[in-house]
Parts: sequence; C-alpha cells; structure tokens
Amino acid sequence: MKQDKTERHVIVGSAMLLAIFVVVTLFVVSISQASPAPDNAATSATFRTKCAMCHGPDGAGSTVGKSMNVPDLRSPEVQKLPDAQLVQIISDGKGGMPPFKSSLSEDQIHSLIAYVHSLHQKK
Repeated sequence: MKQDKTERHVIVGSAMLLAIFVVVTLFVVSISQASPAPDNAATSATFRTKCAMCHGPDGAGSTVGKSMNVPDLRSPEVQKLPDAQLVQIISDGKGGMPPFKSSLSEDQIHSLIAYVHSLHQKK
C-alpha cells in the first residue's frame, strides 16, 4: 500500500514537471515570436533616412544610386555576404558610400543588416 502511494506521488510529480516544462517552453516560443521583426518602424525609418537615397526604398537602387553602381541589396551577391562583412561596409563605408559608425549605434547597424536580409523576400 505504501509503495502504491509512493508510485502515485512520483507519477503526479512527473506529470507536474512535464506540465511546467511545456508551459515554460510555450512561453519562451511566444516571446521569441513577439520580438520586433527586422522591419520595425525604427529600422525602416533609419533605412529611409540613411540608405534609401542611394539604395532606394526597396533596396533595388535609386536613380542616384544606380548612376553610382550601388548593388541591389536584394541580390544573391549581397544577401550571401557574411554579417561581419556587412557590419564593416556599413560602419566604414565602401566606394562612394560614407561610413556610418559615428552616426549609427551597433544595434542600429545590426538591425539594418536584418532589414537588408528581409529585402530579398520583396524582390
């Protein structure tokens, strides 16, 4: 009889631990899905003010940018670049592109990179 009671406690305890694990897992998943997407308003505004003049609002290149041969940010060539290289390009500039390390924070630069990666879906 005492063994039956112990087994029942073990089963109930295990079920409670499993339920807690499931609840915590679902909570973590919901938080990760609710985090701001790369296309949030602040990042879009930063892209419009710092990048769109040359790269165009959709990343394809504006008239000015195309005259300077800026790459299409949606292209496979740009999309496959490692994030570290994109950080360097945005921070230090490249060709006619000015450096943005003094006017953008590290977080803003990383958000822009995520935004650039999201542009390939809009092509």
